[in-house]
Amino acid sequence: MGRLFGTDGVRGVANADLTAEMALGLSVAAAHVLAESGTFEGHKPTAVVGRDPRASGEFLEAAVVAGLASAGVDVLSVGVLPTPAVAHLTGALGADLGVMLSASHNAMPDNGIKFFARGGHKLADELEDRIEAVYESHRHGEPWERPTGAGVGRVRPYDEGAEQYIAHLLSVLPNRLDGLRIVLDEAHGAASGVSPQAFSRAGAEVVTIGAEPDGLNINDGCGSTHLGKLKAAVVEHGAHLGIAHDGDADRCLAVDHTGEEVDGDQILAVLALAMRERSELRADTVVATVMSNLGFKLAMERAGIRFVQTAVGDRYVLEEMKAHGYALGGEQSGHVIVLDHATTGDGTLTGLLLAARVAQTGRSLRELASVMERLPQVLINVPDVDKSRVKTSADLATAVAEAERELGGTGRVLLRPSGTEALVRVMVEAADIEQARSVAGRLADAVKSALG
Repeated sequence: MGRLFGTDGVRGVANADLTAEMALGLSVAAAHVLAESGTFEGHKPTAVVGRDPRASGEFLEAAVVAGLASAGVDVLSVGVLPTPAVAHLTGALGADLGVMLSASHNAMPDNGIKFFARGGHKLADELEDRIEAVYESHRHGEPWERPTGAGVGRVRPYDEGAEQYIAHLLSVLPNRLDGLRIVLDEAHGAASGVSPQAFSRAGAEVVTIGAEPDGLNINDGCGSTHLGKLKAAVVEHGAHLGIAHDGDADRCLAVDHTGEEVDGDQILAVLALAMRERSELRADTVVATVMSNLGFKLAMERAGIRFVQTAVGDRYVLEEMKAHGYALGGEQSGHVIVLDHATTGDGTLTGLLLAARVAQTGRSLRELASVMERLPQVLINVPDVDKSRVKTSADLATAVAEAERELGGTGRVLLRPSGTEALVRVMVEAADIEQARSVAGRLADAVKSALG
């Protein structure tokens, strides 16, 4: 059996891979492990629990809450809120842990569970491994220690959470957004209620799409993974820019006034320059992953900003930032972490800061984003292969070596197993788009042949 926790919690098809029994068991295990690790410091612990609007989140939330309360944890249920809101509230309320039920950008049938430690930080791999071990021990017959009487946890709704989160977002904006017309695509997800309020209260004229979640339509042809509707809406409404979130709103991608996409690398570049101007970019350093476009690295070098690379995954970006005190980091996919104001990627905060830069400079997002030139980059997802053998397959290593020889010093190749889905991602970067497509196609075929 592989590791239950991926790069962003535990995910799977709800009620098939991720069942109510698993959700309950993992929550009890988390309570036991965090208590043993000293996180609870001898007092009755409190947990903040939130979810995205998926229909399956309703029964999974009930299971998580039951598991925590049965383990002696008091629960504050904040309802449907973005992942970064749950992380923020975990810290702001002094809770001992937080739990978010979401599968982020995945399709509606999936769901997931991610845990936050005290302060709203994601759990270290070691703690996740211990939770998984305790969960597996219980599945194989080891009994839980169960409190009784006054020792059981109490559950209450915490309806103030949305307003607290919005107030936090507004408090950290460097300037207002008056005069901007902005289209927001909420992916029928967790930010549908809070994001439009935040932008509107910051002074923007807001047009919303994808903001009517019904439990079944999350990420369905909208949001950060499907930008077509946002591009059309920005042009139709003559907006200055558009902002797209994913299902749990820890991502932000943007669209300029002409309908062109502005990706996570470009957003990072714009924010890095803005933060340095405000003396907020500590050590003049930005952190990103190996998936970042080579054009981003070159742009940062030209600006005199140091670029530190990590493995793919916002958790690894965050680890690097925390270890060295850096203020800004993120991923090409739109996970952007502004560590002074958030403990995880926050799509609403990112969008607000990006819009604030447009308002402050009077320059279009298109002009601001032109600080970097994106080199042609082709990404192919290869499903239904044994992703665990990416680094050990001799045939695949030969194919990669041949591709690298062909590209020479003008490009690069990256193969990586997805941390949340059963597929391998093939990325090829080259000076010429046709060459990138050709090399990526051959490598994708090689992955199917070697790992299929």
